[in-house]
Amino acid sequence: MQRARVTFEPTQALWRVRLQLLWRGLKSTWAMFAESKIGLTGLGIIIFFILLWMLWPIYPWLMERLAWTPEELEAARNAPYGAISSIYQVYDPVTGYDPLIPLEENREGNILPPSRRHPLGTDQYGRDILAQLMASTGSEFTLGVLAALITVFIGTCIGAITAYYGGFVDTFFMRLADVFILFPLVSFLIVLGSMMELTLLKLALILGILFGFGQITIILKSQALAIKVKPYIEAAKVAGGGHFHVIFRHIIPNMLPLSFLYMMFNVTSAIFSEAALSFFGLLPGARTTWGIMIDSAHSGGYILGGRSFEYWWLWVPPGVAITLLCSAFYLVGRGLDEVVNPRLRKR
Repeated sequence: MQRARVTFEPTQALWRVRLQLLWRGLKSTWAMFAESKIGLTGLGIIIFFILLWMLWPIYPWLMERLAWTPEELEAARNAPYGAISSIYQVYDPVTGYDPLIPLEENREGNILPPSRRHPLGTDQYGRDILAQLMASTGSEFTLGVLAALITVFIGTCIGAITAYYGGFVDTFFMRLADVFILFPLVSFLIVLGSMMELTLLKLALILGILFGFGQITIILKSQALAIKVKPYIEAAKVAGGGHFHVIFRHIIPNMLPLSFLYMMFNVTSAIFSEAALSFFGLLPGARTTWGIMIDSAHSGGYILGGRSFEYWWLWVPPGVAITLLCSAFYLVGRGLDEVVNPRLRKR
């Protein structure tokens, strides 16, 4: 009986080899990253915030079953301050309020400390702090990751092009990078926010451009210069590879580990910039963010004047969230630094 002979097309075999090499490289990278305790700590914090974001849609459903008694629900639906048709109205991060809280003219009667119905208390408008915190997590991730992706894309492409061509191209982009590095970022964003309406997407685009043409270009250019002199670059040129082929098929792919490392650090810068602008009230287009929560407490007079400890739940949760998330991406970047930089690896 003759055996059937199985043949593979060259493209199919090459695809499988590349997939196996990619999987092997990912396992090796994870093994080195797992040795870094600070990297794993940062990754754990990021996962915590992702879970917090994912739990937001079912948070009102959970609170209805765990924190509200049937009598309280009935009283909330018949409250004279504004009846509700669904518990989801109470935990809306923008317009929600607890109808069982008597409305006061000075609004301080709406502020409740952490309780069974509101684990992190309520603000001066009767809104649940934890609901605002959970709903804002997605905005923070979107802003930070999108701004970092734009930054890394611009910085990697410009760094590879300047290293490859040199001459006038190198001089022009390096002087441009010097200008962006010396740029007073926060002051510029404050002036820009007063001139135009900033949304999170616009802010992510602006931060991505400002960071992309700045310091990251110089750092990635130095990496591209080290790659440019490798033997396989000369081999690609001898084999007939054009400029576009050499840059985007050989130089840039070998720059990606370092690019991904600096992407982590840029997420931190983007989140901090958003918090600063929101604190100054320059993000009116944003629905709700952690910075807006702090600005709301500040504008209500609950931070300054010796009242910050009396109403600590108005500003501590968003402040801690900003600090933890920024620290998490920084710690992950430190962990990746040990993977990318051989001199920092533990032998």
